[in-house]
Amino acid sequence: MSGKPFAARPPGAEAWVQDPGDRPGARPSRFTARLTIDVTPACRGRIKIAAFARGQTVADMVRALLDREFPEERA
Repeated sequence: MSGKPFAARPPGAEAWVQDPGDRPGARPSRFTARLTIDVTPACRGRIKIAAFARGQTVADMVRALLDREFPEERA
């Protein structure tokens, strides 16, 4: 092994999570990014039941939860 890291981390958190569409000269992205998390089967069941009871998809409910928990910072 050469000892070199496989990929270098960008200098800041914003650069680390930056959407490729945010780069200068890039076309804006209209697509979503996939995020995979591991939950227990029981937790998955509770999430699905809650989404069904609210008339939402699991994806929409989790997106709303993440938006509430991690709002965009205003400059």
